[in-house]
Amino acid sequence: MMAVEYPTAKSTVMEEAKQRIKVTKTSRSRLPEVDFDHLVFGKKYADHMLVADFDGKEWTNAEIVPFQPFNVSPSNAAWHYGQAIFEGIKAYNDQEGNPMIFRPYDNYARFNRSAERMGMPDVPEWLFIGGMAMLIDLDRGWVPSNEGCSLYLRPFMIAMDEFIGVRPSDTYRFAVINSPSGPYFNKPIHLLVQDKYIRAFPGGVGYAKAAGNYGGAMYPTMQARKDGYDQILWVDGTEYKWLQECGTMNVFVIIGNRALTPDLTNGTILAGVTRASVIDVLADMGLEVEERPVSIEEVVAAHENGTLREVFGTGTAASVAYVEQLDYKEHKISLDTTKYEVGREVIERLDAIRTGKVADERGWNFIID
Repeated sequence: MMAVEYPTAKSTVMEEAKQRIKVTKTSRSRLPEVDFDHLVFGKKYADHMLVADFDGKEWTNAEIVPFQPFNVSPSNAAWHYGQAIFEGIKAYNDQEGNPMIFRPYDNYARFNRSAERMGMPDVPEWLFIGGMAMLIDLDRGWVPSNEGCSLYLRPFMIAMDEFIGVRPSDTYRFAVINSPSGPYFNKPIHLLVQDKYIRAFPGGVGYAKAAGNYGGAMYPTMQARKDGYDQILWVDGTEYKWLQECGTMNVFVIIGNRALTPDLTNGTILAGVTRASVIDVLADMGLEVEERPVSIEEVVAAHENGTLREVFGTGTAASVAYVEQLDYKEHKISLDTTKYEVGREVIERLDAIRTGKVADERGWNFIID
């Protein structure tokens, strides 16, 4: 995943957003009700949300309003045919207390790739980037400063036609909601290598952040959790051996001084923004990074010969999640996560960039000052 350049000057994007987005502030903030010392991922929502409608030709009715339910018809096309996509983005406070969005343009580019794959309209820069920045500026008090915490941003788009014929919707709704959140995983995870159910095939929508990808994973994940696992390590649907994704995360395997992660060639794996960031950080650390097909047999062999050092998942919600146990058929791979050096340094380096403790040499942060 290549870094996406900021296509328009920040001042221009913000000026257009402020001209086109109406703001209605809440009459009573719920901020005093939040215990920032005990945040749970995805449970609390900030005071405001961004909403806009696509009328078949252009985006209209863009506004920031108090957080509230949508009024949606039972015949809404998204409910019936799954035209729904989303993104996960995080904002942090820098050392001066200014909110910073981490790599929003990479998420913006991926959001519109997902929209294209699902037959949905592009969202313009002023709405996605400018509107999100305006929203965070208004809700800046909701950005946690606690270590390991962040403001999780959920941009999403759903079909809005009130029609149950099978065709792409003409109308859509785009929205962004905010959630002050703690760690997604608060302990190392146990994985089951799943060789019955498949997440994605070439030619499908595996590379898109489509809601249906996650819905289809619910049942096999439920079954795995009944057996004591936290998540599934997905493999391909042809040979059932090539690593794909780690639950809802990308996966990295550290063997010797090499960091292996499945490549994106077949379109079955989400091009994670955290994945791309970790690849750069690993290279900075002096590891040899290989984006290529990685088989479960290679992982098992590395464990047996003593060269397997670490396995971890990466994603916006989880950041970096250590794998403590990996089960594949008769093979049970146990890893001592207290000795993880690579994963620990990756987290430290990423956190330092995302919170402004070190210079942002790659221009990843979008500062809201």
